[in-house]
Amino acid sequence: MAAGYGELLRCEHAARLLIGTLVGRLPNATAALAVVLFTRAEGGSYALAGALSAVYGVGNAVGQPLLGRAVDHYGQPRVMLPAAVLSALAMVLFAVAGLDPLPVAYAAMLAAGLFTPPLEGGLRALWPGVLGREEWVHAAYALDAVAQEVIFSVGPLLVTALVALWSEAAALLVINAIGVVGALSVVLSPPSRRWRSAPREAHWLGALRSPGLRVLLGTFFFVGVALGSIGVAAVGYADEHGGGMVSSYLLSALGVGALVGGLAYGARPWSGAPERRLRVLVAALALGYLPLVLVPGVVAMTALAGLSGLFLAPALACVFVVIDRHAPRGTVTEAFSWLVTTFVVGNSVGTAAAGPVMEHGGVAAGFAVPGAAGAVALAVLLATGRFLDGARGVTAGEPQAENDRNRAVEPGFRAGHQA
Repeated sequence: MAAGYGELLRCEHAARLLIGTLVGRLPNATAALAVVLFTRAEGGSYALAGALSAVYGVGNAVGQPLLGRAVDHYGQPRVMLPAAVLSALAMVLFAVAGLDPLPVAYAAMLAAGLFTPPLEGGLRALWPGVLGREEWVHAAYALDAVAQEVIFSVGPLLVTALVALWSEAAALLVINAIGVVGALSVVLSPPSRRWRSAPREAHWLGALRSPGLRVLLGTFFFVGVALGSIGVAAVGYADEHGGGMVSSYLLSALGVGALVGGLAYGARPWSGAPERRLRVLVAALALGYLPLVLVPGVVAMTALAGLSGLFLAPALACVFVVIDRHAPRGTVTEAFSWLVTTFVVGNSVGTAAAGPVMEHGGVAAGFAVPGAAGAVALAVLLATGRFLDGARGVTAGEPQAENDRNRAVEPGFRAGHQA
């Protein structure tokens, strides 16, 4: 397994692009914690901290697909680097101005989220050209999914270390400076500078005109709901089982499970249509959430949390491949960015829903939310399967999906005016 990933990362530019993207995403991965810590240090309430974080999240959800579309139009360096600088400057404004006047703080949060560069979508658009071999691209998607678990685990630790060494404001400044360096490393790389999106058909919906993509976004919205609700339910479980670090045990186990599953999934080639494989993975993911309602003791619950995360990274890696096949020509960065937005929104909905459910039905009911959300995700995927399966055949004269090595066709896409 390690040898296979090592061979992949020895490909020219691969390690630089992966590491640069991870470093560039640090501000986004740590924003919620860093904003809460800074707001509390400035004398603000938890409610205000939550509101500021929510504004950042809304800006991020809106900005990712818009910037992704701009990248498809104008290339990566001309969009991603200015966006990273603007996002960092907005965070600098927030750190310097503080909470007074409050409208400035809200405006800074909105701008920081809105201009967060779509590095995730950009990296996934680059992999086919950098790696060439289809099996390596699929392994890179798996490694990408695993890296997300790493960055969301390491990022908060880095923030708390910076706060302990200096201050909350310094943590904001340092993290965002590091993010700009990461983005700079990516956009100055030869693959990023060379990359050009395929010509695209002018359409106001952009990537969303693909029925297959809409199916995938609907599915992974509910996967996001499941993950958001688990975080809240874990806190409720900890309150009933000694508090302290119990919730972190559960969430860390979920992350470890995803890491192990993702590494194992990407270590071998897979035959057959990824659309069919995605249904199996989402079904396994949904089933993995169901035992959480048993809420056993801490050791057993930690093991169940690890099991529930086992198929998360494989499902993400597989959906990256399927999005790659279904994105209309010239929209691949935008399509991947829509997945980021959908996942973030679903996560927020799950966080908001789990609290009231748990208050009325207890911790077990709170853990029933991810099970229900996983079941709905699978139902969406199964009920709309014709939109995914219909893209695998090739009709004479139809253009191909931008990165599809399997020559998949997006249903309904026809050559026409090129934007």
